[in-house]
Amino acid sequence: MSEKTAVVLLQMGGPDSIAAVEPFLFNLFSDREIIKIGPALLQPFIARFICRRRAPKVEAYYEQIGGKSPIRELTEAQAKALETELGDGYRAFVAMRYWKPTTIDALAAIKREGISRVIALSLYPHYSRATTGSSINELKRVLGQAGVSFQVSYIDRFYDHPLYIEALAEKIEEGLSQFSDRSRVTLVFSAHSLPQSFIDDGDPYLSHIQATVRLVMERLGNVDYHLAFQSRAGPVKWLEPSTEEMMKRLAEEGRKEMLMVPLSFVSDHIETLYEVDIQYAKEAKQLGIDKFRRSPSLNSSPPFIQCLAELVKSVKSEG
Repeated sequence: MSEKTAVVLLQMGGPDSIAAVEPFLFNLFSDREIIKIGPALLQPFIARFICRRRAPKVEAYYEQIGGKSPIRELTEAQAKALETELGDGYRAFVAMRYWKPTTIDALAAIKREGISRVIALSLYPHYSRATTGSSINELKRVLGQAGVSFQVSYIDRFYDHPLYIEALAEKIEEGLSQFSDRSRVTLVFSAHSLPQSFIDDGDPYLSHIQATVRLVMERLGNVDYHLAFQSRAGPVKWLEPSTEEMMKRLAEEGRKEMLMVPLSFVSDHIETLYEVDIQYAKEAKQLGIDKFRRSPSLNSSPPFIQCLAELVKSVKSEG
């Protein structure tokens, strides 16, 4: 067996073509760790019905950002940069929860290289059973069927890692540089929403998000900021306030310059490229917000890649 260590980057994934939108949505809506729709036996059938209705609308969104999600290419670039940062003893692989390359694809590639030691690194900084939890459970299911004995370690959160905070602060400073006077700018941290019931059941996601905001603002100093939540869907109660509600409230208060900070995403995808850059930018204009900008996503930011490398090395030293 190889002496190398495999690092598996766990990410959600996204459709790589317009034709992939509906099957991607089906994979997402079939996962009961994200959403429970009716009895378990009926969920695939209900999910199929929902996806057929939603797909045309979502396909139109993807058409506006180039006809696909860039998340695979961006995550593979992160994997390559991480390999370079870690050195010869490591190989990095990508496992997407709802599209390709799948968890099975990643483990098959590791098996072919004869690697037995695996570090599963979630690219969701803030732990939730709907994201990291689902990806790790999928990995464990596949491992149970693999017929190969892997030694596996897990990194399931890094919301307060100093280098992650540094990377975020750096990107926010880059965003603030687009304004002539930062004292007039309102920061809106926009995190992916989650049903309130998850938090009520003990999911730590919200407390992790709040900790990240606090740590970032300790670095940035005296800038006005607010936290809101985007990408909610369905009739259940979601975390509040929504990003749309926050924008409206701030506009009513006379705020004219706004920097949106995507918080729970480490790479560009539909939530940044369409929801923020197109949808929220249009809403901002309608609300009378004169200057609306977004801080760049982390993608392969050097301090972010260094953060991932430190996380991996900490597992290595523990092992």
